[in-house]
Amino acid sequence: MKFSDFVKTGAIRAELTATTKEAVIDELVQSLLDAGEISADQRDDIVAAIMKREELGSTGIGRGVAVPHTKHPSVQQLVGTVGVSEQGVDFDSLDGERVQLFFLLISPPERPGDHLRALENISRQLRDESFCRFLKQSKTPDDIQQLLQEADDNQFAAG
Repeated sequence: MKFSDFVKTGAIRAELTATTKEAVIDELVQSLLDAGEISADQRDDIVAAIMKREELGSTGIGRGVAVPHTKHPSVQQLVGTVGVSEQGVDFDSLDGERVQLFFLLISPPERPGDHLRALENISRQLRDESFCRFLKQSKTPDDIQQLLQEADDNQFAAG
């Protein structure tokens, strides 16, 4: 699975303004709503579902990265977005570091394979230091989209 299979270009946020975990999730879910990927009447329920998942254990996986996610019946296919916070956000990460890179995923409950493949792709790419460094330095959604495309084309981590 490639980033282009689930990251919705119109939802990418290069300069997150949120300063708390819940605000980041709220901002990224709103970006998917603004891009027409989720319905307005499901927005708050999706935010709540992601926050409930965070209560089980932080999706801040370390090295400045978090992958908040949930399964939700309102989506027909896996949708996701990317957000970058220049200052970083306290996300209760496993390593205690502030998080700068966020990959938010929402998948249909009946398609767990897609969800797992997306998480696998994200974690594989994020093992590449230069990919993470370039992503953190991205200033526009177009910059981020270009990096994701390069990652899809195996220009970073061994695929």
